[in-house]
Amino acid sequence: MGPISALFIGIILMMFLVIRTKIQAFPSLIFSALVMALLSGLNSAEAIKAVTAGFGNTMTSIGIVIGLGCVMGKFMEKSGAAKRMALTILKLVGINKADIVLGLTGFLVSIPVFCDSGFVILSSLAKEFSRLTKKSMILIGGMLGMGLYITHFLVPPTPGPLAVASTLGIDIGVFIIAGLAMSVPLFITAIFFFRWVSQKFEPIIPERDEESLKKLSPEQKAVLAKIEAKQARGEELNNDDFNEMLKDETLPPAGISFATLIVPVLLILSNTIADILGVAGTGAYVFDLIGTPVTAIFISVLMSIYLLYKNLSRDEAIHITEAALSDAGLIVFVTAAGGALGNVIKVTGAGTMMAEWIISLSLPVILVPLLVGTILRFPQGSGTVAMITGSAIIAPMIATLGINPVIAGLAICTTAMCPSYMNDSYFWVVTRFSGLPVKTSLKSWSIATIVLPLVGSIILAVANALIF
Repeated sequence: MGPISALFIGIILMMFLVIRTKIQAFPSLIFSALVMALLSGLNSAEAIKAVTAGFGNTMTSIGIVIGLGCVMGKFMEKSGAAKRMALTILKLVGINKADIVLGLTGFLVSIPVFCDSGFVILSSLAKEFSRLTKKSMILIGGMLGMGLYITHFLVPPTPGPLAVASTLGIDIGVFIIAGLAMSVPLFITAIFFFRWVSQKFEPIIPERDEESLKKLSPEQKAVLAKIEAKQARGEELNNDDFNEMLKDETLPPAGISFATLIVPVLLILSNTIADILGVAGTGAYVFDLIGTPVTAIFISVLMSIYLLYKNLSRDEAIHITEAALSDAGLIVFVTAAGGALGNVIKVTGAGTMMAEWIISLSLPVILVPLLVGTILRFPQGSGTVAMITGSAIIAPMIATLGINPVIAGLAICTTAMCPSYMNDSYFWVVTRFSGLPVKTSLKSWSIATIVLPLVGSIILAVANALIF
């Protein structure tokens, strides 16, 4: 059987196993890669070697980074750093822009923290903002969810984009810059979309139950009464109205909360900038050491343990770390399995053959990664699996197609967002924790996850035509 036919059969088999059977993504990817290798004509020894080599190479390049990133994210989650960042942004942006506040918080938090966890962490704050401002959870929850969603798909060291950058051979610092640049117009689009779509439905504002009322201090109850009276008179609210309601003395300081997140990103970017500027000698050695993702994120882990949670006991710190590494194991294995699939495609020559066939059809090459990301995401629901698998398929085609790897990587990551609906766990997180009816979520959240990738695809197509 030809390599291209084997590739298609392998992908169909992988989709079937993930969607219709009890077999999880990791063994599904490994088995599909092995079947693909054998159908392409490799003997058993060559097939096993192609699978294990791809797995090992991927584990070597990003395994440690994913593990450390999960540890950093877990400490930010447990310490309350995410909430502290939200309250700090609130003071800068203003309570009347509560949707942007939650969106920006999600935008930052999702770089080290998985979007599912980030939404759960911040959902109580979103509900409080909704109650106090009388803005619908379609708007508040939607913007929180989308802020988390955008950087989850576009900005390393989140595992999906990290795997894409590694597979396509893109410098991590360069991909961080490109992902952030791509994220900004998508975030702005999300603001306009959710403000528009939230007006199409009856406002959904969570009620304050008896249990939560009991937890309020007398001072907070008095502030709440003043806010409700001010709203009844039609007066505009300001930040001072909310200071007492949102005060929480147990949270870590804002400076260290933001620094824990920003420092590793800046260190990675410093190494990239040093390479671009041609820094040599001792300076190059220093930047290369501190700007390597492993070192940069390890520094952030130390900051998390000793500064975010400085009063934490040794046993508690180890327990949090081990819980994070338990989560990281699944991510690392699925990512490395995607590397195994990619190496089989490379060894068999299927990627190059497919690229040559696409070129013969005279199709715009930018359509290839755009379509791959969407096709892989739609049936099986996991954006991370779509990004990992998509980059594995595209990597062998890059040279033949003549497409810039950064554009190709962004195309895969952007279209892997599309769509989030009932086969996606994050759809249910956003829907349930926002208190939205399923039909409303499908008509607002799911549509947003189609609109934003479409806008991103247009941006990438224009960029590819004008710049590359």
